[in-house]
Amino acid sequence: MIFAKIDFINLLPFHIFIKKNIKSTQLKSIIEYKKSYPSYINHKFKTRKVDSAFISSIASRNEKFLDFGIVAKNDVLSVLLIPGESQNDFQSQTSNALAKVLELEGKVIIGDKALKFYHENKDVEKIDLAKYWKDKYKLPFVFAVLCYNSNKIALSKLTKNFNKNHIKIPQYILEQYSKRSGVSKNNITLYLKKIDYNLGLKEKRSLKLFLDLTKQKGLK
Repeated sequence: MIFAKIDFINLLPFHIFIKKNIKSTQLKSIIEYKKSYPSYINHKFKTRKVDSAFISSIASRNEKFLDFGIVAKNDVLSVLLIPGESQNDFQSQTSNALAKVLELEGKVIIGDKALKFYHENKDVEKIDLAKYWKDKYKLPFVFAVLCYNSNKIALSKLTKNFNKNHIKIPQYILEQYSKRSGVSKNNITLYLKKIDYNLGLKEKRSLKLFLDLTKQKGLK
């Protein structure tokens, strides 16, 4: 099973969990190898170069997925819009579409660089797109879902046993991610508390609403 990894901080607890619970050394190396940013992984999944991956919500239409994804219950800090001239972030299809669905104009920035920007530019006007969605629709926002082309049973077993509250992130890994991203270890820890992974009724309703709205606007 080739599993593609979104190489952002928001999936750090899940990847630590996988490393501890998958025994195959070969599979571990594949998971580490097949990593990139969301829009690139979407392409790899759609062209069947990988078996499973966290796929951007907008790209999940008509795909098979588990009740598992990347969810923001309220603000997320890592998906921002800086008001002004519209500019997409090439790394994300969902966040670019979200800005258009919310009828907001500005520069979209996502991921670790957005989290760094948030903490380093407190005085700059910015909109947290997940919070804007929550305020408007009273629903959490689903940024990605765990899709699969095969190996549903194996993936289901993995996600069933995952509980982010039971995942302890080693200090040396926090240090690595902090150096790489420019975000302090403390801010990484606080940020991860804002991320959830389970898709319940509200999350599925939110995902359906988002896909309906993007379809109405001709976005994909």
